[in-house]
Amino acid sequence: MTSYEEANEIISKEFSNYKLEIEEVDLSDSTGRILAEDIYSDIDLPTFTNSAMDGYAIKFNPGITQWKIIGEISAGNFKDYNIDEGLTVSIMTGGKIPDGADTIIPIEDIIIEKDTIILKENATFRKGINIRIKGNDLLKNQIALSKNIVIKPRHIAVAASCGKSKLKVYKKLNIAVLATGDELVDITTLPGEDKIRSSNLYALLSAINEMNQTGINLGIVKDQEDEIRTRITSFLNSDNNILITTGGVSVGKYDYVKSIMEELGININFWKANIKPGKPIIFGTYNNGSAIKFVFGLPGNPVSCIVNFLIFIKNNILHLLGVEKDDLFIAELTEDLKKKDGKKHFMRGMFSKSIDGNIFVKRVGLQSSGNLAEMGKANCLIIFDEEKRELKKGEKVFCIPI
Repeated sequence: MTSYEEANEIISKEFSNYKLEIEEVDLSDSTGRILAEDIYSDIDLPTFTNSAMDGYAIKFNPGITQWKIIGEISAGNFKDYNIDEGLTVSIMTGGKIPDGADTIIPIEDIIIEKDTIILKENATFRKGINIRIKGNDLLKNQIALSKNIVIKPRHIAVAASCGKSKLKVYKKLNIAVLATGDELVDITTLPGEDKIRSSNLYALLSAINEMNQTGINLGIVKDQEDEIRTRITSFLNSDNNILITTGGVSVGKYDYVKSIMEELGININFWKANIKPGKPIIFGTYNNGSAIKFVFGLPGNPVSCIVNFLIFIKNNILHLLGVEKDDLFIAELTEDLKKKDGKKHFMRGMFSKSIDGNIFVKRVGLQSSGNLAEMGKANCLIIFDEEKRELKKGEKVFCIPI
């Protein structure tokens, strides 16, 4: 059986063969996308030496404590004064520094008497304070933003300052989701005595949207070979990049997904991982000569489905997009934990921080693969390694936030 580490390595290796497409989008539409180019500054930033606050521009001399006001400079309204010792101009935040001035005294540090400012007795100042030097943030032709970042509003501000009205970003992946099972009904349907609502379908689409990729809802299909074959064939012939199925991947009489994938030419890279929950996961690849497609078959149990997505799919997709995201954190157990097998367990947990910043974690309820309500109460997964059977209260463990 494939270990967790081996399974992740297999997925990562296959993903490394995929070449992402790039598109250009308007700056205002780029938030949340992955930057596919380095952004260079086309100017010095700041473009001129300016005041960092409202105050008075002077030529520093430690022996002078009062200055005559000879004018005013506001942001965007520069006037060319020659500032000598004993002279000053009122200047606003962002105003260009006039010739001769090298220091800004904050307005709260002075007393104004007619056309003169006087330094307050308790005020301290030194040469060069409160001045933003031209090019101090960035020099022309320096990298302002590096590619592979998730674009946020602060990055938009930087790109705008560099005159970029459009950005090159990686095209969103089209990730199709298909739920299988005779027992499934849509969430708008009141389930009968042997039916359940298809929660996996919506949980996976939500997780895809959270990564700012495009989720494609392929709906629900019955445990019938022809229907499953038709849906998977449709995916293989589409422009979608990844297929995630849920249900029908174990060894039951009506678990057709794996055999149909193989029949359709999908190469099964591994089936079953030595983990709990989520053991019967499938990962396959399909190459039609012009494009590689990735296929994941996840278990139907809701908790197993979500855990598999988090530990196998999410980080590998982010890595493919160039986003390095390691959310692992260390927490101290507040109780003993035990397991009976040699699988790597991902237990639902609840972590909290103490006033002094220490992180503590405890298990949330029973660890049944079908207990979705308990999953909703958890905020992390506690990693319980294969070789261990017992973890003691006070022990430090790795956790994944969810």
